[in-house]
Amino acid sequence: MSKLTQLAQQQIRTQIAAALQCAFDDGTLTCAELPEITVEIPADTAHGDYACNAAMACARALRCAPRKIAEEIVARIQLEDTVFASVEIAGPGFLNFRLKDTFFADVLLDVQQLGERYGRCDYGKGKKIMVEFVSANPTGPMHMGNARGGALGDCLAAVLDAAGYDVWREFYVNDAGNQIDKFALSLDVRYQQIFKGEDAVELPEDSYHGDDIRQHAKGFAAQYGDSYLQKTEQERRAALVEYALPLNLAKMKSDLEKYRITYDLWFLESTVHNSGELKETIEILRQKGLTYEKDGGLWYKNIEVMTELLKQQGKTDAEIEKLELKDDCLIRPNGNPTYFAADIAYHRNKFLRGFDTCIDVWGADHHGHVARMKGAMNAIGLDGEKLEVVLIQLVRLMQNGEVVRMSKRTGKAIQLADLLDEVPADAARFFFNLREAATRMDFDLDLAVSTTSQNPVYYVQYAHARICSILKNLAAEGVTPRAVTREELCLLTAPEERELIRSVASLTDTIVACATVRDSAGMTRYAIEVATLFHKFYNSCRVKVDDEPLMQARLTLCLAVRQTLKNVLAMLKIEAPEVM
Repeated sequence: MSKLTQLAQQQIRTQIAAALQCAFDDGTLTCAELPEITVEIPADTAHGDYACNAAMACARALRCAPRKIAEEIVARIQLEDTVFASVEIAGPGFLNFRLKDTFFADVLLDVQQLGERYGRCDYGKGKKIMVEFVSANPTGPMHMGNARGGALGDCLAAVLDAAGYDVWREFYVNDAGNQIDKFALSLDVRYQQIFKGEDAVELPEDSYHGDDIRQHAKGFAAQYGDSYLQKTEQERRAALVEYALPLNLAKMKSDLEKYRITYDLWFLESTVHNSGELKETIEILRQKGLTYEKDGGLWYKNIEVMTELLKQQGKTDAEIEKLELKDDCLIRPNGNPTYFAADIAYHRNKFLRGFDTCIDVWGADHHGHVARMKGAMNAIGLDGEKLEVVLIQLVRLMQNGEVVRMSKRTGKAIQLADLLDEVPADAARFFFNLREAATRMDFDLDLAVSTTSQNPVYYVQYAHARICSILKNLAAEGVTPRAVTREELCLLTAPEERELIRSVASLTDTIVACATVRDSAGMTRYAIEVATLFHKFYNSCRVKVDDEPLMQARLTLCLAVRQTLKNVLAMLKIEAPEVM
């Protein structure tokens, strides 16, 4: 939380503890070990800026009515050297604290002092966190699930960074295994069909049938002609993959950069194959007695590992049986490692690089893979609890009230590139962060491009632009912001002003909350809240007034809101326009 809100909560706890101790010392209340108390900002601040349940929480331990305890606390509490002006009893014994005017003034001075750093904190203590997201199959274009995963993963990484973690963004490229073999076969067939005709070489049903495969084959043929027809199948397919895969990766990087996403590392799956890490990982499992041979392949005892883990978590045999656990193949009869085996090796690689926590952003269809991977980490001697998975639910594109499934440009399933042709990156990133990852969402294409207050990203950006317009118009009249005193800022006492300042003050708390639950959706809600409260303030409190100190105080408030919105939008990699 911010230093000011942290100070306020600490002072409430300290002063309540001191007041109770006084009551113990004079015998009014019987001394006892006290439980944890809650200090929070109430939903309705009309009766107080902070509320505390100390009297109710201590009633059982002190064997006294909550109201009586509250009265004894209020009679003895000392607020002179705190940020609070008063404390009142409400209902059965709630304690409502009101802040001094100087607290609100200090919030604005804090924003002014910190500028672009306002909201950031050291909650994460510099712990190393990797966020791996998108990691789309490189054998074809990225789809809508990748679009949502990209926005959520990138913004989550930004939130963690603002919360004081040392963040690393990574894309895992599946450039080995079955999908690459299928990619090679598909390219090979399309290449041969160019010279032999489509009837001469049939493309298997379970191959890749997209137009991108045809285009790669044509490009390869344009460069090499029919020379590779004379090569062995192995040579031809290797050359086709070597030609096409970098083009796919380049397209992925280009699309993601257009989406304002860049990575610290594009990690190739082939790395764990070629470095020997995959063999090392399988050997660790073998030495621990967690593998066995069956039907010519090597299998991982997932049932054994997961049963032990689930029993440690308190699951009964009946509950475990309902899960219908299965063992997993690590090495196929043909000698090729499975995707699961490579994935275990890759996650081992992550932790060996020194990350305190590894967060994977996966599609909801990977739900069954989460527990298996955590269990596998434990099985090879690592801590599976340090692996966290954010599962993303499906998204539907809507237009004119109907589901959109096909791209206007290609007539095929909508891809990330298609979306960014239709919708600005600002809107795409904001909209995908409007809902928690675990929630299914409808993406309204019409709303995303509209320039009305119904469009949430437009609404937030307009608040920023409106402040810039206010400053520009006042400057044209010879009025410019000046340095204001703490006393002048204490003039901001209107309910709309106080409500807006409270919201500004909660930026750090919001960042920490989002970082804690690993979901950045709270940041878009926060931006909308600040924008809403600013528009409310603007409609109720004239900025240009005859009272010059009050005008300057309101200008300072406007500047603080502008900085706050700018910081949030920058975190989400969304523009903060000065004119709209």
